[in-house]
Amino acid sequence: MPPPPATDPDRRARLLASGAVALRAHDDILGPLGSLFAAAGHELYLVGGSVRDALLGRLSSDLDFTTNALPEHVQALLAGWADHQWDTGIDFGTVSAVKHGRQIEITTFRSDKYDRVSRNPIVQYGSTLEDDLVRRDFTLNAMAVRIGPDGAGEFVDPLGGLDALLEGVLDTPTTPEASFDDDPLRMLRAARFVAQLGFTMLPRVRAAIENMAEQIDRITVERVTAELDKLILGEFAVDGIDALCETGIAARILPEVPAMTLEIDEHHQHKDVYQHSLTVLQQAIDLEDGDPDLVLRWAALLHDIGKPDTKRNEPGGGVSFHHHEVVGAKMVRRRLRALKFPKKLTDDIAQLVFLHLRFHGYGKGQWTDSAVRRYVTDAGDLLPRLHKLVRADCTTRNKRRAASLQATYDDLERRIAALAEQEDLARVRPDLDGNAIMELLGIPAGPQVGEAWKFLKELRLDRGPLSREDAEKELLAWWAAKS
Repeated sequence: MPPPPATDPDRRARLLASGAVALRAHDDILGPLGSLFAAAGHELYLVGGSVRDALLGRLSSDLDFTTNALPEHVQALLAGWADHQWDTGIDFGTVSAVKHGRQIEITTFRSDKYDRVSRNPIVQYGSTLEDDLVRRDFTLNAMAVRIGPDGAGEFVDPLGGLDALLEGVLDTPTTPEASFDDDPLRMLRAARFVAQLGFTMLPRVRAAIENMAEQIDRITVERVTAELDKLILGEFAVDGIDALCETGIAARILPEVPAMTLEIDEHHQHKDVYQHSLTVLQQAIDLEDGDPDLVLRWAALLHDIGKPDTKRNEPGGGVSFHHHEVVGAKMVRRRLRALKFPKKLTDDIAQLVFLHLRFHGYGKGQWTDSAVRRYVTDAGDLLPRLHKLVRADCTTRNKRRAASLQATYDDLERRIAALAEQEDLARVRPDLDGNAIMELLGIPAGPQVGEAWKFLKELRLDRGPLSREDAEKELLAWWAAKS
């Protein structure tokens, strides 16, 4: 349901009252900080996302301020007051500090110009708050609250940010074309705010992104990846991904996702693999039992990206995607490495994509205990996520089939639990260690020990725990056959 019109005075008043309540929780920071700046003859405003989030009732412990004081003056004012301060962002006019466990960033008024080749601004300090606000990305981030000795004071909104917040829309302080030409990362941020806030882009904003999508190539990979992670962790991640694809940004930075729109899901129950993947992402989100799970969400979105490359038209009009999980896992690694994802994160997501289809060989419970052990061992500490991914991948509209699939997976989980009561499935290791192998076979450390260890590991997976006597007998037989 769309939010009430921005002219609704009651809702406007409620939002401002909510913001005031949120800010009062930080009076122990705001009042003393306001006193410091006022005594020195400087202005100080809470600004940007901090004001937006206060109005939305979601203000965090990270507080952003702007001031007419130059950075060196800010540093002098914070000395002796802040618990700790640092100047990592001083080249951009920002001084950071910590007070009472809360992070504070104070940036001198800016009226930047951009070289419009890179995204780097030519830093210029502004003389007024209005100069600072008009350079910001979206109007909902261009609101401010004056901070004085009494804490939060006057609400300042020259660009209609509160109206945008009430209407649930994204608009830019200047023309979208000028804003995005200054900093193309703002186009990706637009999709991120769709994902985080559930807002929609105004038509002029969406049209500008569609026309300027290639400009995102000016942005460094690291900044793109940071925004993508924030997007997919958003409450409305599916809408954010859809916005990325519809505007053409995804085709530049994550092309495998929009490419799935070309492929029809083999069950013919969804418009295409792309829509199926969005459904799986949403269902995975619904299965989360705590904080948003970055690994699970990426795996859910990317689990079928191997389908376009493996599509085959079968006799009789059918479609198959044989081994798409194998191809997909390789594609995931390639894309996430290009995006400079951490290695562990890349490995985990790729492994989930590789394993997501294996359950469908379970049938009506025909797997042996050995197959169950291998499923658990191959998943390792990803098993809880694999459980969620496989369940989320059930998107059939046939209620009987959906219930049957879920019941079958329930049965597999019961099998896993029963085996886990008898043996340590989380750590399936050979029944003999390396020292025992070397002593029994009379061989030194080296590749042969590794081969023997691997043989015993496979034996353990097939037959479960063995007595030492049986393990030694099997190893000696294997070794004799090799000799």
